[in-house]
Amino acid sequence: MYKEMLYNDLSTFLSLHFPFKVQKISINAGFTCPNRDGSIGYGGCTYCNNQTFNPAYCHTDKSVGQQLEEGKRFFSRKYPDMKYLAYFQAYTNTYGELEELKHKYEEALTVADVVGLVIGTRPDCMPDDLLDYLEELNKRIFVLIEYGIESTDDETLKRINRGHTFAQAEEAVVRTAQRGIPVGGHVILGLPGEEREALIRQAERLSRLPLTTLKLHQLQLIKGTRMASEYEKTPELFHLYSVDEYIDLVIDYIEHLRPDLVLERFVSQSPKELLIAPDWGVKNYEFTEKVKKRMRERNAWQGKYYKP
Repeated sequence: MYKEMLYNDLSTFLSLHFPFKVQKISINAGFTCPNRDGSIGYGGCTYCNNQTFNPAYCHTDKSVGQQLEEGKRFFSRKYPDMKYLAYFQAYTNTYGELEELKHKYEEALTVADVVGLVIGTRPDCMPDDLLDYLEELNKRIFVLIEYGIESTDDETLKRINRGHTFAQAEEAVVRTAQRGIPVGGHVILGLPGEEREALIRQAERLSRLPLTTLKLHQLQLIKGTRMASEYEKTPELFHLYSVDEYIDLVIDYIEHLRPDLVLERFVSQSPKELLIAPDWGVKNYEFTEKVKKRMRERNAWQGKYYKP
């Protein structure tokens, strides 16, 4: 089956959960991050600038409900019958008092046509009382928890100032999956010091976790980040992939992934005014088509070299 499909995509996964089309709407709910406010560290991850993934309607001076309504208007022009998932994306969306978190999640669910939640967070920010609540919520509404894993190598995690280890990511994924909640993971391909062989091992390690979905992004150097400053001083420590190189890397990677992992995306597209490199000039859907074409040429499919 997977050979014919090439890879297990998100739209197929969502069609198993919903009898209609759904679209994620990003929300900035005003959270911060323990890696910024001093609880774990300061300055945040060296690559991070949250402006890169906040749409125009996504501002903290607007309530969760307002942002969702504006997001709906944005998408409904093209897809009037669409339903929506409220995507708590910016910073750490499980970092706060339980009642505050519940209020924001439930405000999202009062908005018409919102049929579920996707909550982005860190592996070290999932307390048991919140998991108890999310377990109950997941029994009546679709919930997906997306953890920023970024790398399976602790040296890399330390280098990019993540503030957690891979063991903590493993624990968070397992604890969440044990509650029956679908779990997503996010990783960045091409972080300094991580070559192809290390990334293939990463794919194999992630495949052993009870992840439902996985999101891949290329390393991007963004203005205003510490990583951009590092690149300016020591560019020889970075390998910035050409688009064709990265396509082959993605295919190598997914050939070693567990076949039933849902692959949500392969690239990120940052605003041009913030992006230093690599600037491929390729939209996400164009990149996906290039991956599929190259997979057919290589006779590749997800899990081709996966060993349980």
